[in-house]
Amino acid sequence: MIRITARLSDGVTRLTVEGHEGHLEGGRVCAAVSAITQTALLGLEQVAQQHPDLVSIDIQEE
Repeated sequence: MIRITARLSDGVTRLTVEGHEGHLEGGRVCAAVSAITQTALLGLEQVAQQHPDLVSIDIQEE
């Protein structure tokens, strides 16, 4: 089971994606969720680099 949690509070959005799906359709669902999440993060990082006065991104590895 893949769990995606979005928390909205005081203008801040926190997104958590956790879990794994390795059974259904050869793991394609898990790969799709990972690809979409990573693409969104990389896109936001590019926007932040192009407009550092308007956008800030903090990606933390745990």
